[in-house]
Amino acid sequence: MARRAFTTSSLSFLDVMACGFGAVILFYMIINAQVAVRADKQNVELLGETSRLEEQVLEGRKNLVRLKTSMDARLQRMSDLQRDASRFQAAIDDLKAKLSTVDQTSLASRESVAQLQSDIEQLEAAKQRLLAQNAAGTKQGTQVRSFTGDGNRQYLTGMKMGGKRILILIDASASMLGRNYVNAILYRNMPDDIKLRTPKWRNAVAAVDWLTARMPRDASFQIMAFNTKAWSVVEGSNGAWQAVGDGSSLTAAVNKLRSTVPQSGTSLYNVFDAVAAMNPQPDNIFLLTDGLPTQGATSPSSEKMVRPQDRAKFFQQATSRLPGKIPVNVLLYPMNGDPEAAGFFWRLAIDSRGSFMTPAEDWP
Repeated sequence: MARRAFTTSSLSFLDVMACGFGAVILFYMIINAQVAVRADKQNVELLGETSRLEEQVLEGRKNLVRLKTSMDARLQRMSDLQRDASRFQAAIDDLKAKLSTVDQTSLASRESVAQLQSDIEQLEAAKQRLLAQNAAGTKQGTQVRSFTGDGNRQYLTGMKMGGKRILILIDASASMLGRNYVNAILYRNMPDDIKLRTPKWRNAVAAVDWLTARMPRDASFQIMAFNTKAWSVVEGSNGAWQAVGDGSSLTAAVNKLRSTVPQSGTSLYNVFDAVAAMNPQPDNIFLLTDGLPTQGATSPSSEKMVRPQDRAKFFQQATSRLPGKIPVNVLLYPMNGDPEAAGFFWRLAIDSRGSFMTPAEDWP
């Protein structure tokens, strides 16, 4: 069979369709390949975004845990603050109640101040009379100093006034300002000139004046005041014994005591320790105080309340420092609220062969 020659006009319709279909398939394959490339690129970007979002979620959970922990701590702190606020409110209510009690006594205190001023004027008049008597050469017998009291109240029955070395110890703590704790606290917050004129303190100083007026001329003396510490009111003596002589040193010491302002707590330990250090030792001691000590050798913690059993322990520690065989004559100006003081000081006086007395409020 003879072969027919190829010409463009010899292409049949099927050939054309086959070529077109092949072209479509080729075009589709090219497009599909491009789509796959773009899809892979999009998948990578989406995976990156997914990882970033997962990190943010994890960090958010961590922050949530921290916030919950912080919130729990704040709630606990608020609970503690509410308890503290309740406690402070109770303390404020208690202080308001005490302040109300103090206010009720303020009127009586002002009247007492007026009475104190009148008493001072009377004492000044008595002082002028004494100076006039001294200038006129009034004789005082064997006494080196004079003392003028009210009426016949210039004696103490049973008080041992002898001795070659006589030591007077006077409590100069804040409690000596009043006969009860309320008055003592009230006077403690007043100016010093009012503190010096309180009846209890003036009576104690007058008692020292009375004792010094009855010291033998040939004796030696020392006067020490004490609160949380002890010191001599005889200026320039440095705690050494002073001769009674003409009584001028006694007068200067009493005048110094009149200007001493009672303050702070009470430590018998420190003053008895000072007595133990004296050389030679005293042979007669006069102790003027109003109750058991509030501390020992050192101050107790400010947060600790001093209980009656603590004060008894401080007293026993103090007496252990006191040298033996020295008579201790106690003049107790009792403080309301300290009922055990009288028993302890009475035992101290009896055991030392001294004497014990609670003077009247208007003595000497």
